[in-house]
Amino acid sequence: MTDPVSSIRNLGPAYETSLARVGIQSAEALRALGADAAYAKLLENGDRPHFIGYYALVMALQGRPWNDCKGAEKVALRVKFDALKANHFNKNISALEADLDAIGVGLHR
Repeated sequence: MTDPVSSIRNLGPAYETSLARVGIQSAEALRALGADAAYAKLLENGDRPHFIGYYALVMALQGRPWNDCKGAEKVALRVKFDALKANHFNKNISALEADLDAIGVGLHR
């Protein structure tokens, strides 16, 4: 039996739903993939980049509170986040998804 993503501290049903949309169905699968690869999948799927969402995922996989990230560690994570965003987020796809959602046929229902 596998544990749901929401069994990981600080990752709730909304994060679980987003990850399921990109094929990450369990806590075990998320841990095996890692925060960066999982977040890249979200961005490639058209999810909007959000730094807090990224570092909350990193902290959750480390078993730490989402707001435990501070100082130099937070600066280093921001650099990683910016690189993920630059390499995996396509604004045009996200705009198209937003339009499709508006009429009820997009991926983000």
